[in-house]
Amino acid sequence: MSKRGHVIKAVDTGSIAEELELEPGDEVLSIDGHELEDIFDYEYYVNSESILMTVRKKNGEEWELEIENQYEDLGLTFENGLMSEYRTCRNNCIFCFIDQMPPGMRDTLYFKDDDSRLSFLQGNYVTLTNMSEHDIARIIEFKLAPINISVHTTNPELRCRMLHNRFAGEALSKIDRLYEAGVSMNGQIVLCKGVNDKEELERTISDLSKYLPYMESVSIVPVGVSKFRDGLFPLSPIEKEDAVSVLEIVERWQKKLYKEYGSHFIHASDEFYILAERPMPEETRYDGYIQLENGVGMLRLLETEVKDALKEEAAVDAAEELSIATGTLAAPFIEQHARLVSDKFPGRTIHVYPIVNHFFGEQITVAGLITGQDLIAQLKGKPLGKRLLLPECMFRSGEEVFLDDLTRQDVQNALQVQVDIVKSSGQDFVNAVLGYVNNKKPSYDGYELKEI
Repeated sequence: MSKRGHVIKAVDTGSIAEELELEPGDEVLSIDGHELEDIFDYEYYVNSESILMTVRKKNGEEWELEIENQYEDLGLTFENGLMSEYRTCRNNCIFCFIDQMPPGMRDTLYFKDDDSRLSFLQGNYVTLTNMSEHDIARIIEFKLAPINISVHTTNPELRCRMLHNRFAGEALSKIDRLYEAGVSMNGQIVLCKGVNDKEELERTISDLSKYLPYMESVSIVPVGVSKFRDGLFPLSPIEKEDAVSVLEIVERWQKKLYKEYGSHFIHASDEFYILAERPMPEETRYDGYIQLENGVGMLRLLETEVKDALKEEAAVDAAEELSIATGTLAAPFIEQHARLVSDKFPGRTIHVYPIVNHFFGEQITVAGLITGQDLIAQLKGKPLGKRLLLPECMFRSGEEVFLDDLTRQDVQNALQVQVDIVKSSGQDFVNAVLGYVNNKKPSYDGYELKEI
């Protein structure tokens, strides 16, 4: 039987692979006799003083290459970045947002992944339900970390019901295996009102705290409820009294665990503080922003970064009118930051527009789920100035495409305004408002703006 190969997409100029006359279209078959399951096998076996690599050339010849690479990267990029098929989710979670999307969107938006390998490559959270003992053993052998785990509840019976998977409860035992091996972990709880809150939340925090210090942090995020829930499990959005209850539990556990372990461990996402009408915690409570990607501390960090960035700027009174659009959740905070900039740069007229999510429903308040059509409909006829700033999270990763497949160019054409995409840091925010081009200060001579 022919060995399965991994097709080379590109070879870096000046690399070891180029010296060995490897080319796009060649296939790597094995390293030191080991067939390669995925990118982790490749990186593990290639990380050696010397290796024996078997390659199938485009013409069908097989080469055996003895490589003295001294732990250097070979300079290969593969057609499939994972070097394996992506594993699909085996669950049918009651809160799954993919199930709450309308038909007719692009196919990739309906793909449910639950692949533990993407936890290490992209930071994805996984449920552990489709991980085998072989997968656990590889994580331990290859010393992969941290792994991000969608826990939701440590009550086995409740977890089976929430994930709609009869194996979801016993999958929790895999956390014990990872803990015993000293593998760093982070946890996530999607909080569903009347399901895994209150006493169940207390139990989950208590159970997970026993995995300290290897379970480094746990975040709680509110369930997202779109208007497309016909036939799905009945869920209600988190309201003010629910958020207050969650924060009382979280802050009580934070005090207890910080005293015992020097870690706050359990963190509520920013949305809970907004819903509860409470100020964001002080910066030290975020333990270095370990759960930033789950929306824990993003607004606190942005405020700090904006203030720090403004300290470095010399005030220049150059006049410009511009606008910013974001989700209703963050809009009041973006308005505060915009005022900080305009206070120092009084020539700036900055309009901040909160966009109501009519596409998914008004309960969806985050910027990352705003569509191009909602932007156009709500900004048409509004004073926008010379430029419209949009956060990077509104777009597909690495592209200029919204969830509804409209593009940045479509929005520019419809609104007749230049659209600039702004990265997530406070420095990027200040740079964008001040019209920096490639992080360079703009020329105020005639004040001609160029695209960022």
